Amino acid sequence: MSADALVARLAADRARVDARLESLFSERVAPAPRLEAAMRHALLVGGKRLRPVLVYTAGRALGAAEDDLDAPAMALELIHAYSLVHDDLPAMDDDDLRRGQPTVHRAYDEATAILAGDALQALAFEVLAESAHPRVGALVAGLARAAGRDGMVAGQALDLAAVGGHPEVAALAAMHGHKTGALIRVAVRLGGLIAVDESDARLAALDAYADAIGLAFQIHDDVLDVTGDTATLGKISGADAARAKPTYPSLLGLEGARRRALDLVETGVAALAPLGEGAAPLADLARYMIERDH
Repeated sequence: MSADALVARLAADRARVDARLESLFSERVAPAPRLEAAMRHALLVGGKRLRPVLVYTAGRALGAAEDDLDAPAMALELIHAYSLVHDDLPAMDDDDLRRGQPTVHRAYDEATAILAGDALQALAFEVLAESAHPRVGALVAGLARAAGRDGMVAGQALDLAAVGGHPEVAALAAMHGHKTGALIRVAVRLGGLIAVDESDARLAALDAYADAIGLAFQIHDDVLDVTGDTATLGKISGADAARAKPTYPSLLGLEGARRRALDLVETGVAALAPLGEGAAPLADLARYMIERDH
């Protein structure tokens, strides 16, 4: 796929999921308007929609219909948005800026931000459970595992515990494998599950791809925290160093971290071999995202 075609495809996928996320709030009489406004602020103000894009791209690679991919794409972005709201809270990372806008607890208040995150998480499972897909049980269970105590939330706990410490590279990879990698993996897997049964061997190839690129994206994010500026990132640059958080550049050096990210992308791309030519958009996406601010 040419670079122009890939950019157009990404824009179309982002516009598609944005429209469907917006529809969750339209023509609705909200019982708690301030909560509703905070949820909209968290979800609909910017965002690159990487996880929904992965759902669509993986699903299409195995022949899924786009209409069937909407629910898992929406659910992944709802979970991601909730996680950012809670990550930004004073008790966690205490951030003031997200996606170029005040964080939810700054734009509203801390209690409203907590409730908005709670509501976004619940809405993710509501959207997915109402999809009526024949494998909806596997979809819901997969998302729950990835988001919870064995996935993203475990990673958040490990991240908080690591502040001020000096972990080995393997320990840092394990932490990010939960915090960032779990949602990347489940995005790819849910896209595949929309198309094929859980016994399909191609899902293992998708899992291996997602394992590698999930870590690559996190390393790239660590690099951007050092090299990027606040206006480009949409969040405060240098925040990890200011909080004494262990990062890949701090352990491997900036160039070592960049090389590690690129190597992981190629490992992920190689894992797609069982999918044949249909995997090309996934390969192109991984390379494109690591070369740009994702």
